[in-house]
Amino acid sequence: MIANHLHKFPLKRPKPDPKNTHIAAAVLVVLHGQDDDPQVILTQRAFHLKSHAGEVAFPGGMWDQIDEDLMQTALREAQEEIGLAADSVTLLATMPTSSPRRRDISVTPFVAVANSMLELNPDDGEIEAIFNAPLKAFMHLDHYEYFDMQLGAEYGGGVIRFPFLMYKNYKIWGFTLNVLTDLLNATLGAGIDLEYPSHEKLEKLTKEA
Repeated sequence: MIANHLHKFPLKRPKPDPKNTHIAAAVLVVLHGQDDDPQVILTQRAFHLKSHAGEVAFPGGMWDQIDEDLMQTALREAQEEIGLAADSVTLLATMPTSSPRRRDISVTPFVAVANSMLELNPDDGEIEAIFNAPLKAFMHLDHYEYFDMQLGAEYGGGVIRFPFLMYKNYKIWGFTLNVLTDLLNATLGAGIDLEYPSHEKLEKLTKEA
């Protein structure tokens, strides 16, 4: 299982850097299932949310002052969003911090494995659905496609292309897809090479949003 190849991402408990003006956030990448068919837990965000409505994401959210560190942020948010008990998983790795489309946010992913069968319950105020996606679905390069997002004329027009993967009726793209492919490339040598928009184009998209 991929959990046996996570030595490239040692487990750490980082805290938000007070000198960094970015908003700190954390997500939980929960793996479970059989060794020959590991699954990852993903969510679809509620459609009424003001940001990233209906998009696929890992459970997680913004750091709060009650959190001792970002690992606790990931665990707290997972409990709030999908009812995941902290003692039902074992934390194994801390992936590099990066930014999604909003460049003023820094997100740290934590990788965990389930200790047993999980009983999950979505928070209807935040989560539309919880689903499992097999990691093998991300290993096939012919499963990936691209879609275009239009920029307004005031930002120079044109389009921004993003890679995505459809699993059942769920469109997996953006930060979530990037984390999963980085994880598979680093641990299993998957060789997934996708084209992402430049930082300059992402800045335009952020300003437009």
